[in-house]
Amino acid sequence: MSFISLMEIIGTVAFAVSGALVAIEKKLDIYGVTFLAIITAVGGGVIRDIIINLPLPVALSDPVYVVICIATAAVVICFYKWVKKVNGLVVVFDAVGLAAFTAIGAKAALSNDVYTPFVVITLALLTGTGGGVLRDLFAREIPFVFRKEVYATACIIGAVAFLLSYPHVGTEGAMYICFGVTLAIRLICVKFNWNLATVRIDETKENEKTE
Repeated sequence: MSFISLMEIIGTVAFAVSGALVAIEKKLDIYGVTFLAIITAVGGGVIRDIIINLPLPVALSDPVYVVICIATAAVVICFYKWVKKVNGLVVVFDAVGLAAFTAIGAKAALSNDVYTPFVVITLALLTGTGGGVLRDLFAREIPFVFRKEVYATACIIGAVAFLLSYPHVGTEGAMYICFGVTLAIRLICVKFNWNLATVRIDETKENEKTE
């Protein structure tokens, strides 16, 4: 098993945990918890595979990751209070998953003979963040990636690093560089609580306009 594959499994578990936790907090039933765990972990990859026109998304042709999600959801349901206590560790695993899925998304573009930089970055971004967006939409929340956190931005920078390094170190080497850059950015931002700036509205002037 390659390093990236191992990190992908760790990320799948972390993403599934985050989906299950959101579902439990929303008071969904067991099916709802399991569904949200699965969609969070593999949703981005499914969107990617549909875009690149694969006959069958990888998550369906190789259901091992769906099985991992189901097992993870069962653990979260049984040990919910304990999982909540180690939320900090889940954040680290989530960063690992984000980095792994970003690298895998970038590689998927090249594997299907798509070399346009915009498309490579888009597929990397969708693979890394698509599942989380679907999770939040199903939970009727504003997607996490739109709320200040340096999350999607880390994917974009990681994908750019992939594109810049690919001609020099090949696909495999570029994946490791993409993984390292994405993970480093995400963990540093979490450590120092760095967020993207939000658009500030002068409420006084807005109120004056409406009066």
